[in-house]
Amino acid sequence: MADKKAAMNISRRKLLLGGVGSAAFMLGTDIPFLKNMPKGLLPVAYANDDVGLDDEALIVQKEGLTLLNARPINMETPAHLLDDAITPASRLFVRNNGIVPDYEEHPADSWTITIDGEVETPLTLSIADLKRNFEVVTKQLWIECGGNGRKFYEPGASGNQWSLGAIGCPQWTGVRLRDVLKKAGVKDTAVYTAHHSVDMHLSGDPEKAPISRGVPIAKALEEDSIIAFEMNGEPLPVLNGFPMRLVVPGWPGSCSQKWLKRIQIRDQIHDGPKMTGTAYRMPAYPVSPGTEVPKEDMVIIHEMPVKSLVTYPVTGSRVKLGEEIEIRGHAWSGQGDVSEMEVSIDFGATWQKAKLDKPVNKFAWQHWKAMLTFPKAGYYEVWARATDHTGTSQPSVVPGWNPKGYLNNMQHRVAVFAV
Repeated sequence: MADKKAAMNISRRKLLLGGVGSAAFMLGTDIPFLKNMPKGLLPVAYANDDVGLDDEALIVQKEGLTLLNARPINMETPAHLLDDAITPASRLFVRNNGIVPDYEEHPADSWTITIDGEVETPLTLSIADLKRNFEVVTKQLWIECGGNGRKFYEPGASGNQWSLGAIGCPQWTGVRLRDVLKKAGVKDTAVYTAHHSVDMHLSGDPEKAPISRGVPIAKALEEDSIIAFEMNGEPLPVLNGFPMRLVVPGWPGSCSQKWLKRIQIRDQIHDGPKMTGTAYRMPAYPVSPGTEVPKEDMVIIHEMPVKSLVTYPVTGSRVKLGEEIEIRGHAWSGQGDVSEMEVSIDFGATWQKAKLDKPVNKFAWQHWKAMLTFPKAGYYEVWARATDHTGTSQPSVVPGWNPKGYLNNMQHRVAVFAV
């Protein structure tokens, strides 16, 4: 395995030094639309290197995912494993900031959540209370890490080097957050929520929290934000927040606190761990790559950008020349529905519309597919481009650089060989 990786790295260096003119030689085949390939763009057949979980990984329920970090545990899902319409629990990415709680110490039947702060009537509710006193809803909602795509920024940013797989769209069952907040009676002084959980800081210090984020009250009161206690009809997986979590769709996944114990309503913007400084923030204005941005010029991320994923075929697939094949995937946007989906096989010179399904509910990803035929033998890249209802489309390259490597919504590229 090590020899294979070393050979691949040498091939990549040769390709970069030789330019796109050497691409066909290195790939061992013709590239029919080579003249359209943007200068400096590395063929995706070399850019992607999916590596499965180590044999020593403890989290067997997530077999097939890529382990990015073991402390804390962070795992992403290769694109081809996200082909399901509803993301299975075993294929939902894992984003942790601290140590996963021991579920035996926090059984679901004795778990409670507290709502306090700027409310008329503080509440402490069990899961049974939530089910008994509020309408239980089931919605399919996508959730995505704000740093999804970080590894493609240059210069790079510190943090988990997510490629494309920090996204998923399971079904969540729970109660509307707004219903619970209305029951508590949110005061006029309320500005922001503050989310608190039981995961432990990596230092082991019980006085420190690894993360405590929140959202503006207006977002918390939207009907799609829920307190969830089930995923796909089963109790939440331990790695994904058992026994209770928030799901705040359309915004970075960090807003959807796992192992949720308390929602504090505050009269100011929350200033908990990873709510200040540069965490989950973007520059208030465009900056050149590598620029040092003053902390006071960094603004909190709200909506996630329009994005799409090719889930079939997998990079490296061989297709029969002249035969029509189906290309498919998903598209989503923090602004709401995606309005158009397109694919290209000539490095973006021309585009073909794909069939785009409506979402099953707001903030569910939308499935798309297109039928393609490759005109001659050789290497191709299928590029996917989504456009949201505001007319904003995915860029072909990494969008505006930022110090933390957030909000990369570049078009997904999949390499195929027509033979």
